[in-house]
This record gives sequence, C-alpha cells and structure tokens, in this order.
Amino acid sequence: MTTQTNGGSLLIRGGRVIDPAAGLDAICDVEIADGKIAACGPGLKPGPRTALFNATGLVVCPGFIDLHTHVREPGYEYKETVKTATESAAAGGFTTVFAMPNTNPINDTRAVTELVLDLARREGAINVRPVGAVTKGSRGEELAEIGELVEAGCAAISDDGRPVTSSLVMRRALEYTLSFGVPVIDHCEDLALSSGGVMHEGKVSTMLGLRGVPAAAETVMVARDLALAELTGGRLHLAHMSCAASVRMIREAKARGVRVTAEACPHHFTLTDEAVIGFKADAKMNPPLRSREDVLAVIEGLKDGTIDAIATDHAPHAPEEKSWPIAEAPFGVVGLETALPLALALSAEGHLSLPQVIALMTSKPAAVMRIDRGSLRVGAPADVTVIDPEAEWVVDPAQFRSKSRNTPFAGWKMRGRVIKTLVGGKVVYDASA
Repeated sequence: MTTQTNGGSLLIRGGRVIDPAAGLDAICDVEIADGKIAACGPGLKPGPRTALFNATGLVVCPGFIDLHTHVREPGYEYKETVKTATESAAAGGFTTVFAMPNTNPINDTRAVTELVLDLARREGAINVRPVGAVTKGSRGEELAEIGELVEAGCAAISDDGRPVTSSLVMRRALEYTLSFGVPVIDHCEDLALSSGGVMHEGKVSTMLGLRGVPAAAETVMVARDLALAELTGGRLHLAHMSCAASVRMIREAKARGVRVTAEACPHHFTLTDEAVIGFKADAKMNPPLRSREDVLAVIEGLKDGTIDAIATDHAPHAPEEKSWPIAEAPFGVVGLETALPLALALSAEGHLSLPQVIALMTSKPAAVMRIDRGSLRVGAPADVTVIDPEAEWVVDPAQFRSKSRNTPFAGWKMRGRVIKTLVGGKVVYDASA
C-alpha cells in the first residue's frame, strides 16, 4: 500500500467500486485529478507523478451524505464545534453534512447562515450545508425570512427538534418553499402527547417506572404533515422515523404521489427500548427507541424504498449532561462515527444488499436534497470513501473525533470501518495516520 499525497493526481487501484447512482459494482480503479473524478474503470495507467493507493479487498464508494447533523456552533461549543463535527464526520466516511439550525442563536437569519459557512470554510474538514429555521427563533409562530436564508446558502428549512405545532404555519411553509425548491424538514412530535416522556411508552417504561412517549406522538404529526404536503404540493422531508405506523403512512402517501421523503437513523433500526434498561441516559433519544415491531418496520421501509436515506441525527452532549438522572438528561447520540458499521449490519443480516446500504448513504440523500454529490461519475467532485467491510473493531468513545462521548454502543464489537475519506480529492481522514 503506497503513501498518497494530498491535492495531486491519485489512482485508487483494484477496489470493489460501488456507485449506485451510476449502477456500478465492479472491481476497478478510480483516478482523481484536480479535485475531481478523472476516470473510473479497469486497468487505468498511472502517470509518472501519480500517487497510488492499493484498495484490493476494500470498497470504494462516493462519500457519505448526512441529512441530519448538529454541529452545535455557534452557541454550544462545549458540546461540539464545526471543526470537531466535521472531523467526526470524516472519520465516519461522511463528506457532506446538513447542519441543523438549533444553534444559539438559532439559524434563522442570513448572518448565522453565513457564520456557519465561514466556519466550515476556515475550519471544516468536509462540506457543510446549513439548514435554516422554518420560523423565527424556531418558536413556531412566524415564518423566518426563508428566501433570505436560501439565498445565503441554506439547502432546506427545519425547526429541528421543535415541531411546527401550528398546522397553518406548516401549510404556509410548504407553500412558500415551492418558490425556492427546498424541502421542509419536520420533527414529528405532538408535544402534548410526549410531554414529560423519557422513553417509548410500553412494557419497558412501565417496568422502569418512567413516563413514556407513545408512538402516536409521532404518527399523528406524520399524518398531519402528509395531509398538508398533499394539499400544498410542497416538498416534505420527515426526520428520523421510528414507528411502524409512520412507515405505513409514508408508503401509502408515496403511492398517491405525495412529495414526501423520509430518513431513518442507525439507532432506530438497531436498538429497541430495552436498551434503556438500567436507566441508561445514553439510550435516551428523541424520538425514543421503539419496540421490536417498530424496528422491523423501519428496516422494511429502508428495504422497499419507503424511507429514502439513512441519517445520523448526530447529537453530541457534554459528558456531565448525560450523567444526569435519565429524566433530566438530554436526548441524543454521537452518530457520525458508528453509522457505517450499524448500516452494514443490515447487509450482514440479509435485510439489504451492500449496494443498497451504500445508496442509502450516498445517492439517495443526494437526491433528497438535489445536490450534485453522491456519485463517482467522471467530472464529479472527488468526494470518496474507502471502507474495509470486514474490519472488526470495538467502539471506544474516548477515541471519537467528536468533542462528545454519548453513545449506547460503547464496548460494542463492530464490523466495517472507514479506511480513508477524501473531499475534493484531499484526504481528510486516514485510519492509518
């Protein structure tokens, strides 16, 4: 395996190249020059000054795209910064992340959007695309200056962890964004039904004596949002789906032609509410970890295309916050660095093929956001991830590139690891470094 250099010509030789957008799954070479994919095929010849990387036994694919990342900056730099979030993403094989607006101040103005983009340019390891707020202050009352946000660089709008409770405001957001071609991302939660809830409402919550969040807290809002998307024709994207009924309703809506896309998170298709036993705050998520039946329904949704993408909902929190009693601890998980092996498990268990898993992390999220990424076509930006699908490793949160450590997967033996991540032809993560 030869050392490669940043910025110049590079030939990745002999890997299993999987590019779902191009329908490619073959042993071949990928040549990178001037930050772009220069060629892709068997038997490519290196130039006299071309660096070589032997990818025999490895998978070479487009860089992963995460639709749901919390970079925490500005405002919560003690949890994460743009720099550490993007380093964490690069270690997880991601080359583009969409940064949610629940910063402080909330990203509801051009100034905050431009600040995030400036931080990403100066300190970020990978591409960062901001998501602006739907409403001013994410209070759900008055629409933000959506046109200004899009003009400044926002790729979508969302109030993130705060659902748009007013149906009228949500309708106006879906109508207004038709002019700008961006989706409205909604966190589906009926706050009256979920109020005070710590985990999924079921046998486990009863056993632990913890207040539960019924599946209906998600599904009633999914039903409302689908009705409004059907009414307006707006582009709706549903974040972190966790319930069987949600998957069923999205499937039926798509069959009717409703313009809806959806995402699911690795923790929701891997863990059940039993992970909370022991009052483990690191398993406290929003939406919460659900029942086995819900997990299987989410996997089926990924399998049949009802759910469009795998997203991490990367939500770093300081260790002291997650050490609080479970009722007070914040929701969320460090997701970027464990997403790949958890997704690959879907293939190992026979639910999806390896190209299907790669598509859910590359071409499909690119299609949701309509960005020119997620493919190794000649001329495309050289955002590339090289993985060893058979490598085994144990999750040690102390080794995370993220500033935070909150994960329910500590000590888990994983299979599948990122070897290299390249953005625009530049190596931004190297497992051997």
